[in-house]
This record gives sequence, C-alpha cells and structure tokens, in this order.
Amino acid sequence: MRGSKEPQIEGNLQMSPNIQSTEKVSVLARLKRDRWLYLLLLPGLLYFIVFKYLSMWGIVIAFQNYSPFLGVLQSKWVGFDHFINFFQNPDFMRLLRNTFIFAVLDLVFFFPAPIILALMLNELRKQIYKRTVQTLIYVPHFMSWVIIASITYIFFTTSGGAINELVSTFTGKEINFLASNTWFRPLIMLQIIWKETGWGTIIFLAALSSVDPEQYDAAIVDGAGRFRRLWHVTLPAVRSVIVILLILRLGNFLDTGFQQIYLMTNSLNREVADVFDTYVYFVGITQGAFSYSTAVGLFKSIVGIVLVLGANKLAKKLGQEGIF
Repeated sequence: MRGSKEPQIEGNLQMSPNIQSTEKVSVLARLKRDRWLYLLLLPGLLYFIVFKYLSMWGIVIAFQNYSPFLGVLQSKWVGFDHFINFFQNPDFMRLLRNTFIFAVLDLVFFFPAPIILALMLNELRKQIYKRTVQTLIYVPHFMSWVIIASITYIFFTTSGGAINELVSTFTGKEINFLASNTWFRPLIMLQIIWKETGWGTIIFLAALSSVDPEQYDAAIVDGAGRFRRLWHVTLPAVRSVIVILLILRLGNFLDTGFQQIYLMTNSLNREVADVFDTYVYFVGITQGAFSYSTAVGLFKSIVGIVLVLGANKLAKKLGQEGIF
C-alpha cells in the first residue's frame, strides 16, 4: 500500500504546474471575455484613484507651513504645530460643541426617519399609492441646498413669511427664526429630514422586499398582530442593514455639511452655527491658511476612522455583521 501511494502523490505534484497554468489561462480568458464590463468599470476606478487616493498626498501640508510659491516639497516642516494651535484656539471648544450637537441630532432624529418611513411604506398594499408616495418623497433630494435655503427664507422670514404670519395671528408677535440661536438647529434638522428622508428609504425598502412572505403568514397563523409582525419579522430582516449604515454614518460623524449651514448662517446666529466645515472654509479659503485648515480636516478624518473601527468592533461583539 505504501508503494502504491507514493506514485499517486508524485503524480499529483507533477500535475500542479499544469493546474496553475490552467488557472492563469482561465483568468486571462475571463478578462478577455468580460473586457467590455471592465471598460465600463474603468471611469469609476480612475475617479477613485485620482480624487480619493492620489489626493491623500495633500495631507502632508498639515505638517508644514505650506506656501503655494514653494510647493509641497520645499515648504518648511513644522510637525504638529498646527494641531497644537488648533486645540489651544479659544474657538476649538465652541466648534466641537456645535459640531457634536449637530452630529447627535442627526443620529437621533434623521437616521431613524428613513427606517420609520420605509416601514410605513412597506405596510401599503395598494402599489399605485405606494409608488406615488415614493415618487413624491424622492423629489426634495434633487433640490439643491440653495433652493432649500430660499424656501426656508420665504416661509420663516419676518417680512411676510407664511409661518410668521400664522404665529403673529395666533400669538400677536413674530419670531425671528432665521436670526435666532434657539431656532437655528431645529431649522437645520427639519431641512435635512425633509430633503433626505425619502431618498434614504431606498436601501431599506430594497431590504424589506427580500423578506419571505411565508414568514408573515406563519406569524398570522400564530396570532401575531400587525405590530408583532413588524417587531418580530420586519425589523430583524433589516437589522443588519441598519447596523452597517449606522457604522458608515459614524465615519461622517463630524461632517455636518458645509453648504447647508453656510447658507443658513448670519451674524446673529453664528455663535451656534459655526462648525468645523465652515471654519475650514473661512480659515483655509478666505484667509489662505491652507496648512492650518488641512490640520483641522485631518483631525475630523481621524475621529471618523476611530468611530468606524470602534463601532464595527462593538457590532461584532454584539453578534452583528460589521463592514469588514
């Protein structure tokens, strides 16, 4: 038996180069067969390489006194001086507080909104009603923030705004919503919810479409009502999607959106409106402090990476699927 096994092993060893060459040929054959699909992939791949990876080289100016006349290679290195100056800046705590509050409000109020709306749409049985509602709630996503800010101004201005007219009718006085520190954050959250909630339901509706209808039938046979079916069948079906999107959302925890807040900011509400994104614009673009503003942006990115890694690890410990 021993003698019969040795030739078999030797034969297998002799065949392995042929197997490897066959695999190489098959890979080349698949590349040739699907060449048009890879050609379609090329523009997107080039976009990410040029604008997402090659641009990372610009991070080095956060550790320099960058001068456009000297360039990256000849600018003076200063190490962590810009980070130290930023953390010691009196504006740092105000910016961190405002950004953190917006981020928490976004997670508490906006993140659940598409989930709740998707669950409500999933309960509609008439497809014509469902599709009509979906179309209507998708429309605000395609409006620019300039239009959203203009609509907000028209409704909430003290010079004939519809909302202020109603407030004046019932209370006898007007409220300057657009210049109020108290109302600035609620207005921002209302804008985000109105504009992006409908678009955010797409992923959750796609996940809900994969739920086996027999599970609902079994739950009905067991006597489960609509709320029980929602809690024990529907929500578990989208739980993994919710966890993954939450982890990805934490990666942009400190990204509050420059354009929206910039358009809604004025001299009277700046105390609560200034966030890292607008601060980077004012310091980096208008004042030309490129290295300092890059350090601020790098700080935001590091916080995002830490939150993503931490949330992903926590999700796996709780038995959920992470993003990697």
